[in-house]
Amino acid sequence: MVYREAFQVQSNHRAVTFHDVTAQVKEIAAKANIQNGIVVVYSHHTTCSVITQECAFDMSMTGLETLQQDLVNCFEQWIPTQRSEGMYLHPRQKALDFAEEHGEDNFGCHNTDAHLRSSIIGRNVTIVTADGEMDLGEFGRIHFIDWDQTRARKRTVQVMVIGE
Repeated sequence: MVYREAFQVQSNHRAVTFHDVTAQVKEIAAKANIQNGIVVVYSHHTTCSVITQECAFDMSMTGLETLQQDLVNCFEQWIPTQRSEGMYLHPRQKALDFAEEHGEDNFGCHNTDAHLRSSIIGRNVTIVTADGEMDLGEFGRIHFIDWDQTRARKRTVQVMVIGE
């Protein structure tokens, strides 16, 4: 049995956005009605990631959970947010011309940090389902992360359930 469904989330402008998609994914898994198998949560957006992490309970001053803020802070030191042209090799003129031909503005192309972060974290997670329940552990949550801070936009979260 294979079941696939997608839904959208709205990301913020000028901030890394974390979306807790656990409830939506559980609803989709329930529709698939499998007892044993896997649930794959996936992003086709190359500046987004999907992770599993425990609920941190506490909030940072930015409104993110403390573990989320710690992840953002670590990446800010390792792969700083692109704030000026020339900070990274990408984008150069060919990329900017291609983007302009496809309706993207110059500022929106300067999101190299988001591409690098997504490449490291990854764009999907696989969750084992046993006896009809996703095995996330006691505090496990599924988060869709939009690393791209150049503008607010709708993102698509894709879920595929495979099992019996």
